[in-house]
Amino acid sequence: MTGPPAGVFVTGTGTEVGKTVVAAVVARTAASRGDRVAVFKPAVSGLDDGGEPDHALLRRAAASRQSDDEIAPYRYGPPVSPHLGAELAGEAIEPARLLEAAAAAGRDADLLVVEGVGGFLVPLAPDYLVRDLARELGFSAMIAAPPGLGTINHTLLTIESVRGAGLEVAGVVLTPWPEEPGEVERSNREAVGRLGAVWVRALPRLDLAEPESWPALGAA
Repeated sequence: MTGPPAGVFVTGTGTEVGKTVVAAVVARTAASRGDRVAVFKPAVSGLDDGGEPDHALLRRAAASRQSDDEIAPYRYGPPVSPHLGAELAGEAIEPARLLEAAAAAGRDADLLVVEGVGGFLVPLAPDYLVRDLARELGFSAMIAAPPGLGTINHTLLTIESVRGAGLEVAGVVLTPWPEEPGEVERSNREAVGRLGAVWVRALPRLDLAEPESWPALGAA
């Protein structure tokens, strides 16, 4: 697949680690400087939980007019992994459809922001992982991670996995960064940067209703 001219793949050390927030801030930053930004997420689950779904937040952050189907071609109600959500819905996630949808999403954009699902090795289909989609898209990866205890191991493993897939690590974003970080958070940030040979940014807890208050976070 020949992808759009510029893109970033936002992955994470696991689920509920701030991937959607990081992807939204990257999209908002690019849109604020006048770029045409498109967003894409291969699958969304947990729609039954209520609240603003991930694809809607991404669309709002990017000031995009993309439809739900254009952003997230597979969407499921239960809060489960994509391959299980598909199984429960009586369907299968098709890698070819994901690649075609991602290409279509970024066709007229200056930047395509792709958010993965869960961690880097989460299956989208029984034999097709988030890693495989990221590798086929070929974008550099930005890794979202929590700042607290345990994040060094999880983050370095994710960095190793991304690089093992032949992809560049664009950076690590620790979020939500506390207003008064302690010794653990400060040490974790230093260790991840040093051992992972990567830049590390800290992103505080955001008011998602007010994108104008978000700090800038570039894709490169």
